[in-house]
Amino acid sequence: MNLTIRKMNMNDLEPLYELLSEPQVMHYLEPPYTREKTKQFLINFGMSDPPGVYAVDKGNTFIGYVIFHAYDEVSIEIGWVLHPLYWGNGYASQLTELLIEKGLELHKQLVIECVPEQEITKHLATKYGFDYVGMAGGLDVFRLKG
Repeated sequence: MNLTIRKMNMNDLEPLYELLSEPQVMHYLEPPYTREKTKQFLINFGMSDPPGVYAVDKGNTFIGYVIFHAYDEVSIEIGWVLHPLYWGNGYASQLTELLIEKGLELHKQLVIECVPEQEITKHLATKYGFDYVGMAGGLDVFRLKG
């Protein structure tokens, strides 16, 4: 697989900014980030303890990040945001499998959220056994019980 999930550090600022300022990446998420907003995201979510997001490297190259943080008292939210150069290679599937494994080791239920138009995320959620449970805050919510 050659993918590594690790805690972020300040060296991730530029590749993270490249990712989060890309309109194609941010289409279903938020407006593209400025460098300052990216820095705050990195500090508040990537370098927090515990982190809410973790860097994903392919070899020594930053290709995106995964979401892995508490959703509620019994659940962890999982997800992924990858650079478009790495779309279509099965990396989101591989990362989903790893995140499910880690969540189940922690005896937690798992949640994936996405906007209703985000068909690829919905496809991966159902592919891996997540059930659609409704909407919350305008997002589709899928849940896999641990």
